[in-house]
Amino acid sequence: MLPKGLISTDFKTLTLRARGKVRDIYETDHYLLIVATDRISAFDVVMPNPIPGKGKILTQLSVFWFGKTKDIIENHLISANLEDFPEECRPYADELEGRSMLVKKANPLPVECIVRGYLSGSGWKDYLQNKSISGIRLPEGLKESSRLAEPLFTPSTKAEAGQHDVTITRKNMEEIIGRDLTAKIIETSIAIYTKAEKIAEGAGIIIADTKMEFGLTEDGLILIDELLTPDSSRFWPHTQYEEGKPQKSFDKQFLRDYLLSIQWNQRPPAPELPEDIINKTREKYEEVLNRFCK
Repeated sequence: MLPKGLISTDFKTLTLRARGKVRDIYETDHYLLIVATDRISAFDVVMPNPIPGKGKILTQLSVFWFGKTKDIIENHLISANLEDFPEECRPYADELEGRSMLVKKANPLPVECIVRGYLSGSGWKDYLQNKSISGIRLPEGLKESSRLAEPLFTPSTKAEAGQHDVTITRKNMEEIIGRDLTAKIIETSIAIYTKAEKIAEGAGIIIADTKMEFGLTEDGLILIDELLTPDSSRFWPHTQYEEGKPQKSFDKQFLRDYLLSIQWNQRPPAPELPEDIINKTREKYEEVLNRFCK
């Protein structure tokens, strides 16, 4: 029998600010409390079944990567230690333990910031159509999973629950948030990817691509949300990499592949997940955690 996963939280004495696809966000006097549940989404739709323990894995990985990238840009993390949380959070310690972060308040920017080092997923589909991604022309003759000559920044819109993100160009992004801020985000995102790629190589993992989110505070631009987790990245085992085909992965591509195999139409409601799919997805997430945080 599957262990019980945390699908949702209901902290009645705290102010619920938002529920995302995975995270429940509460507001305290000065900070936000982010709780990573065990919900999982695919194709921008939340599945009806949780992946038990997933939220704790996401939190540990985000804390790890926020620490590794602080020399590049500040992030929103204040603490993931319950002892540092405000007193009003203490009644919910059992649910918060290991899956929550106290963070700075920030105004999230309305774009998803994606860096690609390899040609996969929606990037591969775009390349097949017009040999470009986000308006960036790529060479002829690339294959699925090809390593790109240099990391590409390919932004997208932020979709509402049940809607799909839409790839945009750098010019579109400049129109949304401004030229200077766009340039800063691109430079920062690629610097984070480049550093993470070297760390991942030592763990036997290829980071094919990853998605980041940024926000603005009174002090300027910071990283927010999560960072370099199997929810927001494609992680491939280095020893099994082979250009020209889909790769084995330590991320939710396994779940996406299952959903494609049953010909789900990628619109709500999502189908119930079999127990073996839930277990194998959890195992892949655990593998990433064990490789990075051993």
